[in-house]
Amino acid sequence: MRRFDPTPLYRAGIGFDHMADMLDRVLSSDLQSPSYPPYNIERVEENAYRISLAVAGFRPEDLSVEVKENALLITGRSAEDERERQYLHRGIATRAFERRFHLADHVRVTGATHQDGMLHIELVRELPEALKPRQIEIQRAGGSARQIEADQAA
Repeated sequence: MRRFDPTPLYRAGIGFDHMADMLDRVLSSDLQSPSYPPYNIERVEENAYRISLAVAGFRPEDLSVEVKENALLITGRSAEDERERQYLHRGIATRAFERRFHLADHVRVTGATHQDGMLHIELVRELPEALKPRQIEIQRAGGSARQIEADQAA
């Protein structure tokens, strides 16, 4: 069985149906997803993340980082080298690429840096005040509960 059935997730959660759809989409497209360029996703702080792509051979002007409708799109187009080179072994790929990441709600890109052949993209999750956890006070029922206790004691 290669397909994941998200149906149980629909029953177990309220408002998480879009999450189950995303999980199903990721698992179904994982077999076709490109592996170039390799990347890491790391958690830097509780609400801060970093995506690092290995982009050896690309200059900053060859790369593009764009956010559109909760999708992060990273593209690389290497300028052709004017000099004709004769390679005995070519292991560093500089072919054009397009890498797409789906961003969760309330995640925004705060910056991108290119250093030592790595492209680092900084992300921050900013929850609105209305979505932050809050404590709900539990009220006691009216005087009827105390009255029953008093009647049983007498």
